Amino acid sequence: MVTLDAQQTDPALMDAHTLDLLGFDKVRALLAEYAASSFGRDLARQIEPSLDADAIRKEISLTSEMVTALGLNQAPPFGGLHDVRLIARRAAIGTMLTAEQLIEVAESLNCTGAMYRYRMRLAEHLSGIIDHLSGIEDLGTVGKSIGGCIDGRAHVLDMASRNLAAVRQKLYDLDEKVKAEIRRLLRDPELRKILSYPNATVHGDHYVLPVSVNHRHKVQGVVHRMSGTGETVFIEPASISNLSAERVQLKADEDREVNRVLRRLSSEVGRVAKPLVFALDVIAKLDLITAKARYARDFGMYPPDVNTEGRLWLRQARHPLLEALFRNDPAPSAERGTRNAEQKTNEETKAADPPDSDSSTPRSAIRVPRSVVPIDVRLGIGFNLLVITGPNTGGKTVTLKTTGLLCLMAQCGMHLPAGEGSMVPVFRHILADIGDEQSLEQSLSTFSSHISRIASIFKVANDQSLILLDELGSGTDPTEGAALGRAILDQLDTVGCRAIVTTHLGDLKTYAFNNDRAENGAVEFDIETMRPTYRLHIGQFGMSNALKIARRLKLPKELLRKAHRYLKKRGGRTGELARLQELRLEAEQAKVEALAARHDADREKESFARERAALDKEVTDRAALHELRTNLKTGTVVTVQRFGSTGKVMKVDAKKQTVTVSVGIGQWEVPFEEIFPIS
Repeated sequence: MVTLDAQQTDPALMDAHTLDLLGFDKVRALLAEYAASSFGRDLARQIEPSLDADAIRKEISLTSEMVTALGLNQAPPFGGLHDVRLIARRAAIGTMLTAEQLIEVAESLNCTGAMYRYRMRLAEHLSGIIDHLSGIEDLGTVGKSIGGCIDGRAHVLDMASRNLAAVRQKLYDLDEKVKAEIRRLLRDPELRKILSYPNATVHGDHYVLPVSVNHRHKVQGVVHRMSGTGETVFIEPASISNLSAERVQLKADEDREVNRVLRRLSSEVGRVAKPLVFALDVIAKLDLITAKARYARDFGMYPPDVNTEGRLWLRQARHPLLEALFRNDPAPSAERGTRNAEQKTNEETKAADPPDSDSSTPRSAIRVPRSVVPIDVRLGIGFNLLVITGPNTGGKTVTLKTTGLLCLMAQCGMHLPAGEGSMVPVFRHILADIGDEQSLEQSLSTFSSHISRIASIFKVANDQSLILLDELGSGTDPTEGAALGRAILDQLDTVGCRAIVTTHLGDLKTYAFNNDRAENGAVEFDIETMRPTYRLHIGQFGMSNALKIARRLKLPKELLRKAHRYLKKRGGRTGELARLQELRLEAEQAKVEALAARHDADREKESFARERAALDKEVTDRAALHELRTNLKTGTVVTVQRFGSTGKVMKVDAKKQTVTVSVGIGQWEVPFEEIFPIS
């Protein structure tokens, strides 16, 4: 498993079942698509959330710097990169590499040289990337040495060694003799009469003549093979047999020389194996960082602010997998109507479709642009538990998955598909119970399966956990389910974790009214269009809207009046709850505005502090530079800005603030401001 900091992170603490429920592997696969090499793709597919806040912040900062670098057209040069770490280690212990392996090594060595020069070209403010690449050496000279001996087809060139060139010249001369002898024989009219066809052919390394089987005794030589029909034998004439024997010896000499070249080049690779392996590890990590940056730029992501105080605030958050899905399949059309109707059974797909503008028009007959509806989610700021209610397919489950996935992405050092200024804490555990998980193997019902999962969650949950529970209390009698749901909420409160819980049970809507550490949330439903809008409102609870929907659907008026009378007889608290909800909603809106204002103020304060620090550093640097100029010694080499070249100090006049320097054949008196000591 790959983590941001293997020494300080225990990836096993993240619940594998939760990662599967949230679709984290799909996010890793998306990230891998943006990698430039097999290195980066492997790291992306294995990336794990970190528990080290400093390591996470560093990783996010590197991703942000790479986003900036890509915007400046300063993409890293990954061309020619291969995973040759094992090959290099084998060369280091004396193994002779093949020509094909050496070509891959050469391309990777050239890549290190390109990366070394890339670091030199980077803008100064990209200090994180510059530091990350600081240990890479320019090993391109070894790569060029290999390239000068082996061509792109893995053929060892004549120029690789003098002996090899000499042997190949002898082979060439010998081949010319053989060809000349073959041409001479083919000109013999008597010989041509006994050939099956008037051309020579090659069998292995031997030139042979196609002689009719009835005349084989007329040609002296070695029979190498017979045709499939048995009517032709292929004979190497005796006059070139001796030349062929000499050729075999020369080929053996050539092979020895080629192996000598390969051993020499392998030895060169062995000498640079250690810095090469180190460089490849660094470049692999850079490829992962670049993949994160490309992913972030492609989907309009922003870096989150990471904290250890349990404050979670996702602003305008979007589900990353839904965004990718709708990008590849942007709008349903008539010919895809049936398939899209089937897709609508999946709440994740439904949670991002905007409502139809005209509900009378068949959905399969129009094109509806699809986009993910962003949501705002907050935990650990005023409350720790969020109880979300609302209609089926209204986006409750997607809210859970969006929150869980974005927290995982942040702890992997990634930018988030959320607005600027989002805050994410470092969770030690992210634990979820989402969806219908009936267990056939264990003969458990859906309800039993959920309770079993919740029991396992409570075994490991603590105040550094994020708990995501879907449809709490469902699958059993509503009264008992509500009682059990309240008890579970109480336990979550006791644990002190951050938790988001969705439910349909009306009795749980009032839980937050009696607990200052809990808050209600509701997914919005549009009575006019009869469809959910998938927007999340914190501070509200979802009303059933059953009677309003019934009226909208033209249910008989007398029937509706009866329903109202039955509701009053049961002592319905709808009006009281609605008034209470209004008050809480007003308080929530005021709280959000205050939080946003405070967050903006904090950002301005941080920006001012950075600017002040930069100014202080500039003043300090100027003072240090002036001190260096004042204390320059005769003979010191300095850079003279006026001439764009170096010169030697001849005299320093601190009173006049000038330096006399020797540049070329003359001496010049130059102001301090134009002199820069060479460090």
